[in-house]
Amino acid sequence: MKLGKLLWGAAASALVLAQAFAADLTSQLGIQTWTLRNLDFDQVVAFAKKHGITNLQVISKHIDPNSPREEYLKKKAVLEANGLRAYTFGVAGTSLDKEQNRKLFTFAKDMGIQLIIVEPNDFKILENLSELAKEYDIKVAIHNHGIRSLYGNPLVVRTLLKHLDPRVGVCMDAGWITSTGMDPTKIFKEYEGRVFDIHLKDKRVEKTQGDDVAFDTFIGEGQGNLANLLAELEKTNWKGILAIETDSGDFARSPDEFVSKAKAFVEKSSK
Repeated sequence: MKLGKLLWGAAASALVLAQAFAADLTSQLGIQTWTLRNLDFDQVVAFAKKHGITNLQVISKHIDPNSPREEYLKKKAVLEANGLRAYTFGVAGTSLDKEQNRKLFTFAKDMGIQLIIVEPNDFKILENLSELAKEYDIKVAIHNHGIRSLYGNPLVVRTLLKHLDPRVGVCMDAGWITSTGMDPTKIFKEYEGRVFDIHLKDKRVEKTQGDDVAFDTFIGEGQGNLANLLAELEKTNWKGILAIETDSGDFARSPDEFVSKAKAFVEKSSK
């Protein structure tokens, strides 16, 4: 009887600890370095260290996959020396030429990257990316922009994913989903485990006589109901990275406040 109680108590304690760990999304925060597009590589490194963010989703301005191998490996070494990592690259340019895309996967393998963010300008490109994802065992995530972009409608993306290797999934941009009037939490659920990466972005939508216009806000202050999304990520024990990002030129010119508020929002939501 005592042994049974002891085992039950141990199991209960383990469950509490597991739930607490799963709820801490702060360890899964990253930054899309498009947010830091006005900074050079060394400044990005300093910025990430200052804000305690170790996961970088890099753009070509900061690490170019088409640069000489020794050049990008040197930058990888700088990241590692500072306790940082480029966990992914994107949004990456892609081609109908499979061998051209292979260079991107070789770069990813060299960098220790297990995920590549893409937004191909032709659905046919997804076929060779799917083949390369399987060959290299490196995931590919399709990014979305506004509703009029190729991948702006999640239903279109879900249909495409049915015909691709399971290593191909989604980089869900919460801000652009919000701009369409859809709910990021609902869309996340509908992808049924195929969301590999999230751009943590918020927007507000203003009605006009023409098209509706979407503007970036501080994370958590827009119409994305991002607290609900974070709660769903905690509930499902989602393992990806929340890459803080903004399309706003004003926020990008002064990113410290934007990133600090984003971190504070996630920290508050994870308590």
